[in-house]
Amino acid sequence: MLAGAPMASAPQLLPASLSPEAVLRDVFGHPAFRGRQAEVVHAVVDGHDALAVMPTGAGKSICYQVPSLVRPGTGLVVSPLKALMRDQVRALRANGVRAASLSGDEPDPAGVLRAARAGELDILYLTPERATSPGFADRLEDVPLALIAIDEAHCISQWGHDFRPEYRKLRAFADNFPGVPRLGLTATADTQTRADILAQLGIAPERLVVAGFDRPNIRYEVRAKDVPHAQILEVIRAQPGSGILYASTRDLVERTAEWLRGQGIDARAYHAGMDEAARTANQDAFATAERMAMVATIAFGMGIDKPDVRWVIHLGLPKSIEAYYQETGRAGRDGDPAVAHMLWGTDDVQRMRRWIDGGDANEERKREEHARLAGLIAFAECTGCRRAPLLTHFGEPAPPPCGNCDNCLNPPALIDVTQDARKFLSAVYRTGQRFGTGHLIAVLLGQPNERTARLGHDKLTVWGLGTPSSAAHWKAVGQALIAADALRADEHGGLSFGPAARTILRGEALSTMREPTARPARSSRGRVPAPGAPVPNPIDDPMFDRLRAARRDLAAAASVPPYVIFHDSTLRAIAALRPATLSDLGTVAGVGARKLDAYGPAMLAAVKG
Repeated sequence: MLAGAPMASAPQLLPASLSPEAVLRDVFGHPAFRGRQAEVVHAVVDGHDALAVMPTGAGKSICYQVPSLVRPGTGLVVSPLKALMRDQVRALRANGVRAASLSGDEPDPAGVLRAARAGELDILYLTPERATSPGFADRLEDVPLALIAIDEAHCISQWGHDFRPEYRKLRAFADNFPGVPRLGLTATADTQTRADILAQLGIAPERLVVAGFDRPNIRYEVRAKDVPHAQILEVIRAQPGSGILYASTRDLVERTAEWLRGQGIDARAYHAGMDEAARTANQDAFATAERMAMVATIAFGMGIDKPDVRWVIHLGLPKSIEAYYQETGRAGRDGDPAVAHMLWGTDDVQRMRRWIDGGDANEERKREEHARLAGLIAFAECTGCRRAPLLTHFGEPAPPPCGNCDNCLNPPALIDVTQDARKFLSAVYRTGQRFGTGHLIAVLLGQPNERTARLGHDKLTVWGLGTPSSAAHWKAVGQALIAADALRADEHGGLSFGPAARTILRGEALSTMREPTARPARSSRGRVPAPGAPVPNPIDDPMFDRLRAARRDLAAAASVPPYVIFHDSTLRAIAALRPATLSDLGTVAGVGARKLDAYGPAMLAAVKG
């Protein structure tokens, strides 16, 4: 059945007087709300507006799905991506919820609206373009609304990492329905962005609920982008299951996906320049796969529902800490261990600085963007617990060492390079602030060549000033100075002073950096899992494999991804409980009434073997 079509065959499962807790248990199979879900749900059920800022995986969708089933009428959900709507609709229908969407692809949009007017829809998803199109609010005049939820609400803010102008019209749309509670939801919003969202949606500041940003199951790792192919393979080999690799350009996406396939890895590409049918096919394949690499630009991601993404790799710096948090948050939504691995270099820093300076924004906005970039670089350069700069960026106190990031697991060795930083800056100044790192290292090490002789740089006072340190050491010093904004590169790689250079030259700032380590080998060792290879059994129990096989068959028969049937965590709980009856199976978290009826017999058969 298409995502936009009404689900006429699904009966209304619940009496109107059912409590949020009962809906959570009977429809979704969860024994209790998590974190601050209950606070948001009860506020909306009572008719209040709210803005919920919750980390990915904290269950934001429950915050509008449960009230939509408890309050009279249809819950209206504005979502920016058609793929997200499709995932949400099929997951809701698997739980017996009457859900549909109006995204522009449905064959009978008038039929969807007729179903809503007849009280035959519990939840209706809309794109922001559809919601704010001329006359659309009038077409909803006869539809009783339970609530208006605006997902990915950071898109409404100019300070959000994915600002979308059409979102700015959503308050005017919501104002057409006085008395209907409005709920904004996002996983990523710093203090400035939260204030802007509240103002843009007309939600009172006291209605803000911030659930915290820590994702303890994600291991954060950041490395210099030395030999990216070998580094990528190392991450993929170490992590079972599927993952996402983010690249900065469409061409890099295509080339990386092709290279991964050449390494025997099932890899797909996704970017805005692809044919929409091809993008959809690749996303559907990724949603269904138990082991696959999706190589994508940031066009892929927002609202990705796949709970078992085990790794996310950034091949270069993301746009901001907010973007990084949002994109890495697609890993480990099921709460199981996952890794977020970032490979970066000073070429990323230089590219982003040029992009900011060359943009059309006013000077105030450019200063803000440079400050955000500085925060991202500070995270990448961090030598302590990675969670400290990440969480303090969102206004949370610095946590104790987490024990689940690269710096906590393997504390880096630091060296004082204050004097070497001054020597490098002096070389930049004496040579005229227009040469690249390679030339400057040759000068510092006193390595004669035709160019240094022709320019007379072998006669400068800085000639040979950098011996006996190695070229690798001086390259690392130069990279640290670029990251600190003491040096900036032009489009040809020529280095000149940045804002922080003077304080270092005057001796007013100490400089430390990680001790350079040996470059990884260019050849990768170890075996990469072949396409279609089974994902390792996380609990080493043959019953888990039988349950997973049964789930795979049920998903294929229903044309939905396996996680729509049951999450891995539910399968593990079934394997641990070994239920003998449907009644026993119904006590497992994630097994609601509709799923118990539809899939329970197959699960019990798998338990019995």
